[in-house]
Amino acid sequence: MENFSLNSAKSFIGKHVNLHLKDGTVIINVQLTGIRKSDLGKESLVEYVPYRSCKSSQIPLKRIAWAEMLNLTLLQTAD
Repeated sequence: MENFSLNSAKSFIGKHVNLHLKDGTVIINVQLTGIRKSDLGKESLVEYVPYRSCKSSQIPLKRIAWAEMLNLTLLQTAD
């Protein structure tokens, strides 16, 4: 499996994914909103928003192992 790179991160922007991190944890059901450079300009940060939330978070790109695409039609329930 290849590393999660800047190009693969760009392909997931605007989509809902599970982010699998290199330490084995998973950040579930988030929408990737963008990629930006850190304040020091040395590393790329992936910005995401949890499902049904407006507060965004960010994580360094190098901490992400891979992303798993979600099918939201399976997750949606009647409100």
